[in-house]
Amino acid sequence: MPNASVLEQKQKQVAELSEKLGKAIVGVVVDYKGTTVADDTALRKELRENGVDYFVVKNTILGRAIDGTDLADMSFALEGTTAIALSGEDYTAAARILCKFAESHESFKVKTGFLDGKVVDVETIESLAKLPSKEVLLATVCSAFQAPIAAFARAVQAIVDKDENGAE
Repeated sequence: MPNASVLEQKQKQVAELSEKLGKAIVGVVVDYKGTTVADDTALRKELRENGVDYFVVKNTILGRAIDGTDLADMSFALEGTTAIALSGEDYTAAARILCKFAESHESFKVKTGFLDGKVVDVETIESLAKLPSKEVLLATVCSAFQAPIAAFARAVQAIVDKDENGAE
């Protein structure tokens, strides 16, 4: 049986992970087996730059953190090497980056994930990865709003130009 300090440390890890999971809007669980240090470093850098928290976690710790929650259905994926990416703001960043990485690294696999506290399958994560980033979506919406205003401004300018040319 583990001594009291080891047990206390593991309970603290479970509590911290439970808190992180509760704050995240999206999470992606991956099998990172076979990833080189250089590739892992580059992956972590890209995730960090996009506001995604990525870390390796023991299956037992993650299992205890999700036990009794809506995420308990993820327990089937807690085998082998496990890392998790969590985001509290961007729904697509973690999925987009990890799925792109998995395409170019054969041994790296997406296992499962969650979205707004509900477990989702790999196909859903891959669909999420194909969505444009939040910034691209906002730019698209802004241009859609701007187009009619710009057309109206051009029409008004044409009327002004016509009146100026006709008044001469």
